[in-house]
Amino acid sequence: MVRIVPKYTSFDKILRKSPGGILFEFAKDDKIVVTMGLPYANGPAHTGHLRTYIPGDAYTRYLKRFGYDVVFVCGSDTHGAPIEMSARQAGVSPRKLAEKYHEHYSRIFKELRIDVDLFGSTEEPYHHEHAQEIIRILEGNGYIEARTVKLPYCPTCETFLADRFLRGNCPFCGELARGDECDQGCQRYLDADQLKDPRCVTCGSAAEKRETRHHFLKLPMFNDFLLEFNEQLRGTTLARNYALGWIRQGLKDWCISRNLHWGIPYPDDEELSLYVWAENYAGYISFLQEWARQKEVDWKEYWGPDGKIVNFIGADIVYHHAVFWPAMLKGANYDLPWGIVASGMVKVEGHIFSKSRGFVTWVEEDYIQNGIDLDALRYYVLSYTGHIKDLDFTWKGFQIKVNNELVGILGNFAYRTLLFNYKNFGEIQSGLVSESVQKEITQAIEDIREAVSSFKFKEAVDRVMQLAAFGNTIFQQCEPWKSIKEDPERCQSDLYQCLHLLKAIAILVEPAMPTVAEKIWKQLGQSGDIHKTSVKDSTVPLAPITKLPKPKLIFNKIPDEKIEKMTQILNERVQRALNQS
Repeated sequence: MVRIVPKYTSFDKILRKSPGGILFEFAKDDKIVVTMGLPYANGPAHTGHLRTYIPGDAYTRYLKRFGYDVVFVCGSDTHGAPIEMSARQAGVSPRKLAEKYHEHYSRIFKELRIDVDLFGSTEEPYHHEHAQEIIRILEGNGYIEARTVKLPYCPTCETFLADRFLRGNCPFCGELARGDECDQGCQRYLDADQLKDPRCVTCGSAAEKRETRHHFLKLPMFNDFLLEFNEQLRGTTLARNYALGWIRQGLKDWCISRNLHWGIPYPDDEELSLYVWAENYAGYISFLQEWARQKEVDWKEYWGPDGKIVNFIGADIVYHHAVFWPAMLKGANYDLPWGIVASGMVKVEGHIFSKSRGFVTWVEEDYIQNGIDLDALRYYVLSYTGHIKDLDFTWKGFQIKVNNELVGILGNFAYRTLLFNYKNFGEIQSGLVSESVQKEITQAIEDIREAVSSFKFKEAVDRVMQLAAFGNTIFQQCEPWKSIKEDPERCQSDLYQCLHLLKAIAILVEPAMPTVAEKIWKQLGQSGDIHKTSVKDSTVPLAPITKLPKPKLIFNKIPDEKIEKMTQILNERVQRALNQS
């Protein structure tokens, strides 16, 4: 191994290699807002949520490690028919139910280390005001029209039936469908008056058509704009292609009001509420505004001509974010999203994700309460497959990934390096970083940058794992258990390469596994907050004479007994669902 003093210009070279000195297609002085589809305050967090929230958090952390000014906002979606229905079934008020799950998601985000700058709620007064403001602007600009329509009405319950309070057959595929979506069949967005044989969910009565007044967004007026917007949209092709296909089929006016008690009152027409999909994503702006108010900065610096807005969403809400939301923003004179990052769908043990059929894993009930390593779970979600492909969670697959990759490669390199240094030196010895090691780290930074900028999170975390594998190779080839006796100086130098690599790994793995990064950082005897450490610090040599604490294992193997237990829990859940169907 050639040992020379390198010139530490690797990070600057990466900057120069990018056109115009731009990383991630962002200029260095760009201000970026990252948002995620709001968790619906109607039930607990599950595997499907992780498909959006863990990549969104990892992306934000990578941007911050590369030196960007990023604000990361999310919050609870607290309105709409499902919450009103669930609250009625539970015998509590919709507000009480929404508050319960708002607290749940706030806590789950902290457990999973999803580090949002503000976690808001659409029930906050500031959100009500902002959502209503957008509607007033749209009305003032001529994009909303009130009209009399005939909608399903339950004569028994004496109420108009909105969304989840209505069931019928889809006019396109014939499957049982909700009043707003063919959720069991073709997944099309529907209007309540399209359903065949509509019935009231509450009492089962056949619905009849009655006249009522509602407000409609003139969506066809945005057709040309939406085609151009989506053709130029950054993010994943999944979002762009779904939206373009739908737009080209022809858009129609969109009802943005509902006959519901639980919701934001429609401006100047308080007999109606805003449809939840006409107000919830306004939370991206209202939460940003609230964050800016608390920080005493101008929110328009972020959501403005010089800002970049990146939305992380699931594939099931592409139409809302790539069609409805940009149309509303355009019509209300707001700046538009720069990118929409839609993920693939989720399966559980090879079956389509379904809460009703029991093919679901719950974040709190399954992972947290059973002591599952949540950083390992983050790693699984990010590294299982490409972001736009389906993620199939299996307990056996999870065990294999943890034991073979996290324990066998990363954990093995960290523990053997730290333990040998601790036992033989007790501190980081002086040394010079070899050219080959420094080159490997520099190339890893470049590869990670390219992967994350293309939303290829699997490639990014795989590249970090390759660094650990490279470190294991160095350790094995250097045979420090021999050189410590035959050539202590060479042994010391070789181990310094491994420690330097481990420091780089800690920094580069932080966006994927923040708790693991903390553990490695502390066991390297490093001071300061690793979560504020820049990617460019990966190439800075370790300071010598740094005392090393006694190392501990970073990961533990998952035994077969644990997997058998978790598989049994899932099987029993599926059987209960089958018995109830």
